[in-house]
Parts: sequence; structure tokens; C-alpha cells
Amino acid sequence: MQQLQEHNYTFDLLINHRQLAAAAEFISLFPGQKFVVDHCGKPDIRHNKFDEWKLWIREYAKYQNVYCKLSGLFTEAAWKEWHSGDFYPYLDVVFEAFGIGRLMYGSEWPVILLSGIYVQWKSLLEKYMEDYSIEQKEQIFGLNAAEFYGIPMKSKG
Repeated sequence: MQQLQEHNYTFDLLINHRQLAAAAEFISLFPGQKFVVDHCGKPDIRHNKFDEWKLWIREYAKYQNVYCKLSGLFTEAAWKEWHSGDFYPYLDVVFEAFGIGRLMYGSEWPVILLSGIYVQWKSLLEKYMEDYSIEQKEQIFGLNAAEFYGIPMKSKG
């Protein structure tokens, strides 16, 4: 981890709901390391286990070096039996905890095909964010990821 920090590399945390506490401890050990919690920490949506996940997500968000990737929720729900509203409470938590500036869109391609398709996930997020500004949407759908991963962006014009 020290080597990653020295070279300004990022670290994607691919965890599931059983690893939430361990991940929080790990994050706390490296306050200078840029982390992104993949797939919103893979909450156990299928079994409606919400409260513990919510506490840990809020804990991660206390660290300004930690971002959250908006992906992976379809495959944590009952495959192909979910409804869009099933995901809104989870989205509410990550949006509240991380704010617009530390959230980034992820497609989860091709794993998403187990429970849905790309256009369903993108459309669900667009609907969830329909009252957000264009600038906020641009942050989540690309600019935050470019900044986090150090990808130069072409300026408009």
C-alpha cells in the first residue's frame, strides 16, 4: 500500500457485505491512499440486509480519500426479479454519504448480464438523478472517475 501511495496509484476495494468491517479497518490504516469502494460495497439486497451496510458505508465516507462506484447492485438483488425501487434506498445512502464529488458510475459489464442489462442500470441511475444538474450528472458519469484515476480530459471547445 505504501508503494501505491508513493506512485499515486489508486486501489479498488472489491468487498462484499461480509467484509464490511475488515474493509473499514483497512481503509483507516492508509489515510493517504486513494480508495474506491466497488459496487457500493455489494449490499445484501436479496435478503434486505440494509442497516449494517448503511453504517459501514457512512463510516467509509468519513474518509475524504474514499470514493464509491455506483455499480453492482443488480447482481446483489434477486436476479432478474428486482424492481427499480429496490435500489433507491441504497442509492439514497451512498449519495448522502459520499456526495456528488466522490461517486462514480460503473457499468459492471459483463457481470450485470446475470441480472439485467447495461441500459437498465444506466436508465435507473438517470431516472434517480433526474433532478440533478447537468454538471452533477457529468461528475458522476465520468469526471469524478477521470479525476480519481488520473485520466486527462479534453477541454470542451
